[in-house]
Amino acid sequence: MNFHNVIFEQSFGRFDQLPASDLVEIAFAGRSNVGKSSMINKVFNRKQLARVSATPGKTATINFFRLENVRFADLPGYGYAKVAKGEKARWANLIEGYFGSQRNIGLVFQLIDVRHAPSADDLMMIDFLIDHEFPFVIVLTKTDKLSKTQLAQRLEALGEEIPMADQITMVPFSSQTGEGVSTIKEIIEEIAQEEEPLEE
Repeated sequence: MNFHNVIFEQSFGRFDQLPASDLVEIAFAGRSNVGKSSMINKVFNRKQLARVSATPGKTATINFFRLENVRFADLPGYGYAKVAKGEKARWANLIEGYFGSQRNIGLVFQLIDVRHAPSADDLMMIDFLIDHEFPFVIVLTKTDKLSKTQLAQRLEALGEEIPMADQITMVPFSSQTGEGVSTIKEIIEEIAQEEEPLEE
């Protein structure tokens, strides 16, 4: 796959606006300011594919991208305290609607800031993915902010902090150094190959 050929499709602010799911989808989920936009831009080598905002909680829509036979869904970040209750409810409805509407979700990249223990919202999201049997990979962002020793300590701690950690694929990632980019691309390519139609 030529990842640079990804195209932005559309953004949707309400669940009832979402188009039909006609391709396998890979979703990106995580709390506000976890580095989701930076990760997407790094993986696809595009500076402005996902807009990086200095203000957490800015992505209030589901943004769809497409590359060959795969659609990507950039979900709104959750857990930002300064957002009005009405906005939070709309976001929750949007995310719950996305996951609850029989879409062809091939994988969820669940992003967690490696520097901190997962938040209550992170753990709730992981439990949701496990309970509903959505395939997912945890991407541990911002590894460049830690020394090797600190990173090793945090990786060990995450084994205790995340439920069923020993059964979950975790990918250390940095949008600054490029750590984890090749692994994430390989995972995406695997899903794309699984969805290729059989030749007649």
